[in-house]
Amino acid sequence: MAGLVAAGKNLMLTGFTASATYVSLHTADPSTNGGSEVTGGSYSRESSSWGSPSNGTVTNSGAIVFDVPAGTTITHLGYWSASTSGTFYGSRALDTSQTYATAGTYTIAIGNLSESVS
Repeated sequence: MAGLVAAGKNLMLTGFTASATYVSLHTADPSTNGGSEVTGGSYSRESSSWGSPSNGTVTNSGAIVFDVPAGTTITHLGYWSASTSGTFYGSRALDTSQTYATAGTYTIAIGNLSESVS
């Protein structure tokens, strides 16, 4: 069985990127409900913009910059429909967790956030 071709995968990602318009940071695996989201300081979910899916993969088309409060270790990021509350669509572990002894920023450069359909 061949499965989905690139056009089908791209269609799925187009739906995802139209809905998952905010990204969050988490201090542990957010599970299925978006738990362990960072709180405090100037932290907030940040809006995401996405490029057009190609060959079953899509990447962010704009940098995403978060304010991270002091004393926070981030391990995951999550996808949401809104800046507060909203629908949680899932998460991914960061390649490397980051610890902030003092307040700082975490930046996802253009093209460094990627999702794909296999």
